[in-house]
Amino acid sequence: MIGLRVKQSFFDAKKVRRATDSATRRVLSRFGAFVRRTARSSIRRRKRISRPGEPPSSRTGLLKRFIFFGYDTRARSVVIGPARLTRKGRGEAPSLLEYGGRTTLKRRGRRRRARYAARPFMGPAFEKEKPQLPAMWRGSVR
Repeated sequence: MIGLRVKQSFFDAKKVRRATDSATRRVLSRFGAFVRRTARSSIRRRKRISRPGEPPSSRTGLLKRFIFFGYDTRARSVVIGPARLTRKGRGEAPSLLEYGGRTTLKRRGRRRRARYAARPFMGPAFEKEKPQLPAMWRGSVR
């Protein structure tokens, strides 16, 4: 018979939680950076209007420059997307480009309804980078 004597069994829960939280932040931040890079590279700077269903064109490069990501510590998640543009009623422009929809335009004192076809850029970028996520997690908790 083999004798087994356990001297001390100790599981440091705080240390494990801290390592897991650190790995989560590191992996999701990298993932956010990759999705942001893919979304930015899909937006072409040109004068021609993009066709519905393909990523939008940007004359000024404003949309491309205002795509950010941030890690939310409370929710342990990453938020990736364009910042809300507030100048001259452009706040809903990124949402209209991604999903399409209707809005009211005001020009020279007149209002008119406009309909936009979807030109997604964030969803396809996310789907393109999603397969790399499991590899990022592999060996991340130390």
